[in-house]
Amino acid sequence: MIAGLAITLIGLAFGAPQEHPASESDHAPPAVEQAADEQHAPEGEHAEEWDTETMTHHIVDSGSLDFGPVVISLDRLKIPPVSIGGFEIDLSPTKHLFFLVLASLLTILTIGLAARSAGRTNAGREAPRGILNIFEAFYVYLRDDVAMANIGHGGEKFVPYVVTLFFFILYANLLGLVPFGASATGNISVTAALAIISLIVIEVAGFKALGPKGYMGTIFYIPKGIPGVMKAPMLIIMTPVELIGKLAKPFALAVRLFANMTAGHFVILSLLGLIIVYGDVSATGLAAVSGSLALGLFVMFLEIFVSFLQAYIFTVLTSVFIGLIRHAH
Repeated sequence: MIAGLAITLIGLAFGAPQEHPASESDHAPPAVEQAADEQHAPEGEHAEEWDTETMTHHIVDSGSLDFGPVVISLDRLKIPPVSIGGFEIDLSPTKHLFFLVLASLLTILTIGLAARSAGRTNAGREAPRGILNIFEAFYVYLRDDVAMANIGHGGEKFVPYVVTLFFFILYANLLGLVPFGASATGNISVTAALAIISLIVIEVAGFKALGPKGYMGTIFYIPKGIPGVMKAPMLIIMTPVELIGKLAKPFALAVRLFANMTAGHFVILSLLGLIIVYGDVSATGLAAVSGSLALGLFVMFLEIFVSFLQAYIFTVLTSVFIGLIRHAH
């Protein structure tokens, strides 16, 4: 993975034309002119070949799929923008949408195989083996120690959503670590959409569990033991606080997932960029290349752990919020 990313980044960095200011050596041979430029180049000049724009290109969304030498444009699938309330919404397929669909298909395949294996086990056949056994272990853990433990009584209704949410976010995270892949969860629009869906599930679950009157009590809140004279001022103070608390939950979910996935990719690309900035045939350059690759490989394995961790945190917090509002009384 590191080698593939390094080759791609080196090709992009050195593929851009470089401009040099005119000097007395304009009429010198190219080899002599290049040697003179390198000899008199100030420190940090090579750093211009590797900047934030180069790294951003590998993280932001785009209208094409870049598989190294093969670039697939998605312009042929472009959809005219839809105007809603004066705002134009572009629904054209993009690179992140492609990997979102791929993550969805992997999630469906994973849960489908696990459900089929569970059906065979319940029918008295042999227990699942290999990777299906791993999926079953994940499912049992998410059901018992995440959904049921945090939601409480009635949590079995939310197990399918919790399991699906975990695997979908996990696959979306991991697809950004494969060569020429992209993490759709590094897009704030994607994480915001996931957070809004969780917010809807949380609020609907609370409304169904508490009823209209009980649910309104989670918005228009008056602490117990407040004297009658102070109830109106406390209601005025606590109502906006409760509303802000409801909106802060999905905001925290969205920003946490987006920031962690984006930061991880920037760190990996920055470490690989050191190869271009300091790498040469000298002993110092070889040491810089070796160190950059070693650190990049370490961060890559750390990113795998972070991918699992962020999917777990998003799922756990969603379950906790559902449990809190269902048992608000």
